[in-house]
Amino acid sequence: EVQLVESGGGLVQAGGSLTLSCAASGFRFDDYAIGWFRQAPGKEREGLSSISTVDGNTYYADSVKGRFTISSDNAKNTVYLQMSSLTPEDTAVYYCGADRQPVDLKLIVDRIAYHYDYWGHGTQVTVSS
Repeated sequence: EVQLVESGGGLVQAGGSLTLSCAASGFRFDDYAIGWFRQAPGKEREGLSSISTVDGNTYYADSVKGRFTISSDNAKNTVYLQMSSLTPEDTAVYYCGADRQPVDLKLIVDRIAYHYDYWGHGTQVTVSS
């Protein structure tokens, strides 16, 4: 069974940090690129970052560049999203998705409502002011 499970969300004060995890199972991890996206109430889905599990190349949306860092631990079939300098505008449900490589890492992030092959159920991040 294919699964992507996000974890690490929670409540944090503005200016704080959180690290999200995306644990994958049920498919060959290094055949897929992983992307993170978020959905806030009343807002459009927003792509954040993506990573190739083959060569480690990454891509970031302008809104998170310099604040978020994506990384992959292929031995653990897990992708991380380190988030810092959080603001209330970062409050959302955060999801990870997997798309079979080769894939355009920029397209994964920039295309609105990009359709992944697999995605998880999300983890809530709430940033208080």
